[in-house]
Amino acid sequence: MPLLESLRDIVGERHCLTDASLRASYETDWTRRYGGHALAVVRPGSVDEVASVLRACTDAGAAVVPQGGNTGLVGGSVPRGGEVVLSTLRLSAIDDIDADAGELTAGAGATLAAVQAAAHSAGWDVGVDLGARDSATIGGMVATNAGGVNVLRHGPMRQQILGFEAVRADGTVLRRLPGMPKDNTGYDLAGLLAGSEGTLAVITRVRLRLVPRLAQRAVAVVGFTDAAAAVRAAARLRRTLASVLALELFTDAGMELVTRHASVAAPFAERRPVYLLAEAGLDGADPTDELVAALEALGVDDGAAAVATDPAGRHRLWQLRERHTEAVNAEGVPHKLDVSVPLARYAELIERAPVAVAAVDAGARVISYGHVGDGNVHVNILGPAPDDDAVDDAVLGLVLELGGSVSAEHGIGIAKVSWLGRDRGVETVAAMRAIKDAWDPRGILNPGVIFGR
Repeated sequence: MPLLESLRDIVGERHCLTDASLRASYETDWTRRYGGHALAVVRPGSVDEVASVLRACTDAGAAVVPQGGNTGLVGGSVPRGGEVVLSTLRLSAIDDIDADAGELTAGAGATLAAVQAAAHSAGWDVGVDLGARDSATIGGMVATNAGGVNVLRHGPMRQQILGFEAVRADGTVLRRLPGMPKDNTGYDLAGLLAGSEGTLAVITRVRLRLVPRLAQRAVAVVGFTDAAAAVRAAARLRRTLASVLALELFTDAGMELVTRHASVAAPFAERRPVYLLAEAGLDGADPTDELVAALEALGVDDGAAAVATDPAGRHRLWQLRERHTEAVNAEGVPHKLDVSVPLARYAELIERAPVAVAAVDAGARVISYGHVGDGNVHVNILGPAPDDDAVDDAVLGLVLELGGSVSAEHGIGIAKVSWLGRDRGVETVAAMRAIKDAWDPRGILNPGVIFGR
């Protein structure tokens, strides 16, 4: 039986998309730099259908690209040419919520926003939060080990996983649900799947540990004369402010784009080169006084600081940071480089990245922002053609010079394949390849991602 006929029998005609107009939104990633045509897009509605799809593709020798919300930035969730895209969006059920233990099970296709709402209804919250919450899916977040804004308090997705369900390329279902907080029965397969970018198995369900919901929050945005001063302030807040949840850095170049494209007002009249956003949260108490006291201890300029405690005000200040991605994209097709460096070199990367880029493309613009609490910088470059990697190489080379990682939270995808060995070393990459070969010996799942062809 031809493959397409088999896929239609498994998921139904409605959920096997072969028309080009229906496939289009699944074939290009969020940056618009990466994409290709798919043989078909299949949307299974159960783990059994996922297993059947994978068996059919394995038997036919057809490669499969697992895809969640398609919010990736490194080309890891879109076809390169002729693969079957397996969308998990129909696997969106959220169930088995344990309000006493603070746990729930979410389908891989459930959006972060939906899972947050379910957690809130039980008096809890999700440990990871990010701006793409309305479209990013739990399965995709696990597959890329997503980080977001609260890593300094709760860690990335890998640390939120208690149990999982996933399907290997041959249709074998691996299941450890609900999963236990303490479980030392052999290898941590859930931890291995976190960050595997769909190259080992298709994640179908995840058991998440939840975190306390902190209803009382305060947000501050403070301007600084340079990145070094902002980084020092962030480090001081981490030491002295126990209630700190997030520490975000952005520059005036980025804020100018946000205020222009997203119609968000500047936080105060006096412009500064660099801004630090800090959020504090407590359960049952208002953190505003201790946040303000911590800022006063830093000696911040009152004319370059804004504090908000009400939901509308906090949202307004957060928009200055969260709308960066949208505003940058409005200027053109960006080169988006998600990297991390030791905190001691964070300011140096912010200052040196534009210089490194200018050395290879004098007309390029650099917009940097990121999660200063965990060393993550998002370096965005506007101007070069999408297929011109010279500026990418300049920044990634600088990152390794500073002792950092070429991927902090978005993965390797296809964008950084040539940099994996330079970052991790030949021996480590060989160990990773051995794992890939053991789990997916025929190379069906997401070929080209992480290791290249």
